[in-house]
Order: sequence, then C-alpha cells, then structure tokens
Amino acid sequence: MSDNQTLLKPARQVGIVGYGSYVPRYRLPASEVARVWTGGRGGLPIKEKAVPGMDEDVVTMSIEAARNAMARAEIDPAGIRAVWVGSESHPYAVKPTSTIVAEAIGATPNTQAADWEFACKAGTEAMVAAIGMVGSGMAHYALAIGMDTAQGKPGDALEYTAGAGGAAYLLGPAEESLAVIQSTYSYVTDTPDFWRREYQRYPEHGMRFTGEPAYFKHVNEAARAMMDASGASARDYRWAVFHQPNTKFPQRVAAMLGFSKEQIQPGLLVPVIGNTYAGAAVIGLTAILDIAEPGDRILMVSFGSGAGSDAFDLQVTEAIKARRGRAPSTRDYIERRSQIDYATYVRYRGKLAMK
Repeated sequence: MSDNQTLLKPARQVGIVGYGSYVPRYRLPASEVARVWTGGRGGLPIKEKAVPGMDEDVVTMSIEAARNAMARAEIDPAGIRAVWVGSESHPYAVKPTSTIVAEAIGATPNTQAADWEFACKAGTEAMVAAIGMVGSGMAHYALAIGMDTAQGKPGDALEYTAGAGGAAYLLGPAEESLAVIQSTYSYVTDTPDFWRREYQRYPEHGMRFTGEPAYFKHVNEAARAMMDASGASARDYRWAVFHQPNTKFPQRVAAMLGFSKEQIQPGLLVPVIGNTYAGAAVIGLTAILDIAEPGDRILMVSFGSGAGSDAFDLQVTEAIKARRGRAPSTRDYIERRSQIDYATYVRYRGKLAMK
C-alpha cells in the first residue's frame, strides 16, 4: 500500500461505548406496492419495509436511538462534545437536526453539533469523524447517528425497498468500549448513480448502473483494502455487515469477498425493514452487537451513492455482556410491527398532493 492508502487510525484507540437502534412499528408489505402498481405481477425484492408514523421523522427517530445508546453507555450526556446526525431526509432544509437531538438528550449547550450528508453512508461518515475527534483528544465522547425516512417515488422500484430507521453510536476511549474500532478505511470516487436536486421531492437513480460500477466496486475496494492492510481474510471475522439496498447486493458482495451466508445473516435486515439508507449498515451492526460475544471480530462496510464506502474493523470486548439488556434490541423493534395497506402508507408519508 502507498502512503495515501494506509488505514485511518487515531492517535489513541477509540471504540463504541454505547449503541442504540430504532425502527418504526408500521410495515408496508412489498406485495401491497405490487398490488397497486403492477396488479400483483412480478417478483418482490423484499418482504416488507418499515414506515414512519405521522408523528415520526429523522429527528424523533434519532432521539430514540440516541437514548438507547445512552442507556447502554450509562454516562452523563453533558460529557458528549459532539452530536452528529447523518441522513438524506433531514426534516429541515435550513435548521439542523443535530441541535434538536442534542437538546433532547441533555448534551447542550457545551457541545459541537452538525448534520452530515453522503447519501447512504452519511451515518458512517459521522462515525469516522467522531473517531477522529475522540482519537485526537478533542473530545472524550462523540455521538454519531445514521437515520432516514427514505423516500421513493410512487410506483418506482425504490418504493418497494425504501424503508425507515437507523442507529446511534456513542464513541469514546477504547478502555470504556464494548467494541474497539481497530481501524477504518474510506474509498470514494465521483460516480453519479443516485441523486436528488434541490426542490426535487424524490431521488433519481441509474437503474442497474447503481450495482456496477457503483456499489460493488466501492464496497469491494474498501473491504479489500481494509483486509489487505490488516493482513486479514474473511475467515478472520466472526461477522460482517454490508450496506443493503436490497437482498441480493450484500449477499453477492459478501460472496465476492469470501464471507459465508452465516457470517452476514444476523445483520441482513433489509428483507423485513427495507433499505434504511443512512441507517442501513449501522443498524445492521447493532443487530450483530446484540448477539456478539467478547473476542468476536466484525467487518462493517457502508456505501453511499455519489459514491463511496467506509470500512470498519471492530473487536468486541468483555464489556458487551454488562451492557446487553439496558435498551431494546434491534430484533425487539423488528418484531414490534403493525401492518398497513398502501392507502395508509400514502397518507402517513404525505404522498397525495392536493392543490
């Protein structure tokens, strides 16, 4: 590796002190979308997706996930020196999500707050920045959140899979952590596979172009660079989680990298909650941490259209045992479900415009 390909490692080791997820209870079956738009014909990419209620948005969901992370960490929120929220569906164009979240959890006023954007990797982007802030000694704790109420144009392929939810991670010193982040690596290019211009309500996508050269190239390159620099292979990891825009992509890239279905299964949530965009990889990691044992090594690789991937190499510590059960598990949220029909979905998401 050349100097500009080395792994990103902070001056002092950083880890996850607390984590929390949140998934709305409402579920729209993919069969409902097919019933309305194709008469029930064609294959279904997932079983169902999570849909926010009328009183839920990225702010409210981020607060819930953050509170779950705080419950696991059991620290004074006044000690959090950064609150960062990554999303592509912030409720305000001009007004930060992060300040509302920081206020709600008791982290204000002596903290730094900011909103992050990089399509589906905005959550891991915030995590990398938080690692740098804690690792440099500028902060003892920093909170990074990836959350979305992802949008899909009526009738578009995205409407089947664009779900809602995400996760929050409290980053702190390795000695306090339930999982130490051993290193990270980021790989980005200007690949316009997915976009939404100002004032445009729904995103556009490059159809199959989103697979190659976007998703597979970036996830593969980031993961391989991480493993090569660490002298590791797929068999050295107990678990792996990849960005999951659908069911096929993460399974295919896992096989390309030598991972088995058993290694990725616990974090593969897209069949039942959909693609949570900025929350997709990070919520998959929460499902793995819910069952991980001390010593387990985990690879997480996100993907954000535009395009880029962040890879993380994590090692679970003994602290995971004591912090389990302090907050709802991701599986708890998945099993807490209320099925809705397409008409209710349209009402909840404000898709019926009346002029």
